[in-house]
Amino acid sequence: MMLMMGGCRQQSAQKGVQDSLMNTTMSTAQRQGSDAQGREYASTGNASLLQVVLPKGTDNLTVQYKAMTVYFNPTLHIPNAVAYELTATQVSMADAPDAEQRSDYQFNRDPQVKGCPDWWEYKECPYDRGHMAPAMDMRWDKQAMKDCFYLTNICPQDHELNNGEWRKMEEAIHVKWARKYGRLVIVTGPVLASDMDKTGKNHNIAVPEQFYKVVLAPEQNYGVAFVFDNAPTSTSWRKHAVSIDEVERLTGCNFFAAVEDTKENAAEVQNAIDRWPDYDRDASRNNNRRNYRR
Repeated sequence: MMLMMGGCRQQSAQKGVQDSLMNTTMSTAQRQGSDAQGREYASTGNASLLQVVLPKGTDNLTVQYKAMTVYFNPTLHIPNAVAYELTATQVSMADAPDAEQRSDYQFNRDPQVKGCPDWWEYKECPYDRGHMAPAMDMRWDKQAMKDCFYLTNICPQDHELNNGEWRKMEEAIHVKWARKYGRLVIVTGPVLASDMDKTGKNHNIAVPEQFYKVVLAPEQNYGVAFVFDNAPTSTSWRKHAVSIDEVERLTGCNFFAAVEDTKENAAEVQNAIDRWPDYDRDASRNNNRRNYRR
């Protein structure tokens, strides 16, 4: 993953042979230049573990922030997918007493991204502003925290889901999995459909019926994924585990295409949730309530 220091970000469009898989509204000329603060941005075109190949015809702008890659849909006003890396070192920094605090940040529109909603468009929305890349994983850096509060990283999400089993899954990834395996690559997003409900003040923000999260431990070549309905659930988050292959079939996306085929196939067919440790959420939160706020 390329880290853009000093708050810079890159907006890239996949052209040529990938046009049949990943659509974008930005031309090469449009994506070369500088933003309102005079910061340069350009396309990298680098294949990496953060690359998500979207289904043909998907409206998409790819935005490279400091710590995450957002595949944003300017027609639906939500991300198609959000990919980022989480390391044990970042988790230690995020959980340190001097880490960034969520209360210091507010949701904002990214003015450089076409179709990004503004914070007030969610004011009359009955859903939470659900982070795809959770703030919990970004507290290690001021710019990363600011970026994750852009509404390019947000989907309308049921409150009980967002504050319940989905949250428990995210806490397990942060508290246990990144520390155990050292480095994770995580991709999260909505399951898109042809006829999605809309919400928001302008009634134009698409409401997903389902969400997914895929997780890869690249050094161990372990993979797991999860699918949740955008609704309350009393079923344990671990019962929502599926293979990465199943999420690819459900979404039409291709994850981790940069991985050598044999290793990719081995990781994506797995649904070995027992390789991924559970944790006592209540005990963890009692020990350090601030650290595990999303």
